[in-house]
Amino acid sequence: MATSIQTCYQHADRRAGVRCQRCDRPICPACMRQASVGFHCPVCARSGRQRVVTGRSLARSRPVVTLALIAVNVAVLVADLPTNENLMNGVGEVGADGALYGPYVAAGDWWRPITAGFVHSGVIHLGFNMFLLYQLGRLLEPAIRWWGFLALYLMSLLGGSLLVLVLDPGSPTVGASGAVFGLMGAAFVALRSRGIDPFSTGIGPLIVINLLLTFSVRGISVGGHVGGLVAGALGAVLLWEWGPRLGGRPGRVVPVVVCAALAAAFYAGCLVVAENPI
Repeated sequence: MATSIQTCYQHADRRAGVRCQRCDRPICPACMRQASVGFHCPVCARSGRQRVVTGRSLARSRPVVTLALIAVNVAVLVADLPTNENLMNGVGEVGADGALYGPYVAAGDWWRPITAGFVHSGVIHLGFNMFLLYQLGRLLEPAIRWWGFLALYLMSLLGGSLLVLVLDPGSPTVGASGAVFGLMGAAFVALRSRGIDPFSTGIGPLIVINLLLTFSVRGISVGGHVGGLVAGALGAVLLWEWGPRLGGRPGRVVPVVVCAALAAAFYAGCLVVAENPI
């Protein structure tokens, strides 16, 4: 009998946190067997059966949004090169036109809360953020499909922009690090929802180290990082915890729509706060 809570196919009294990558049946943390990609149920792990990979399923598993976001970030830096005199730590005219700056947003530059997440102050800044984006995108995007990942990314980016405008609207801010922090927060929640200790993986220590750097190194946007982290974690709760309780996978439509609505609310909040600084 169908229930509102997805349960393990081997233990009907236990909540399922993930599906077997081979047979696609829901399994609880006790039944999860680590595989090279995702988790397998005990039956599939013992049988050693190979899952047939079709072109369609391979396309679904490819992190297309992650790669597209990286391409856009790189393209923006390339477009900024002709007017950027300092490739290691500076922006040109394109970057200046896209940076997040409260007074300009209040004056009508409505695009800045979004475009700031695609502008970087030099090659090193870009390279570090894109490396983390790629690693986290490969982990998260296949689990929630491209539309869920895009909603989560925008929610994280705009959550970071909102807190920047609340805490420090007069400082120009650029970079995808707010969105990347959101993905780190999402990975933390996703792992916990599947019964995995994030500190036994690289995610927990990565968040701690980056938060220490955020609060100890001058010039790093505290609002962008913390706002993105909180927004991404909230999105993950909706996608990995609330979504499965509705009886489906993390990337089902309703949680994704809620994440997209929250992203829109964060954007509206950016415009309101810019016009009415706290």
